[in-house]
Amino acid sequence: MLAIRLDEQIEQELDMLAKIRGSNRSAVVREAILQYLEDNEDLVLAKQAKAGSKGSKPLAQLRKELGLDS
Repeated sequence: MLAIRLDEQIEQELDMLAKIRGSNRSAVVREAILQYLEDNEDLVLAKQAKAGSKGSKPLAQLRKELGLDS
């Protein structure tokens, strides 16, 4: 279990969003945290991919190598 303190305005916004979604505060916060974690995982993977890349090529060269230009 996790307990966090939020100011009143954030609580009101959470309540409004939960009501619109037909849900509750906990579900909205849980969804937001999961999205945040997934976004950060994607960022880490993108940084790793960029670090492992061997540089870049001009678009014209890449198109030629892939046989997209005759």
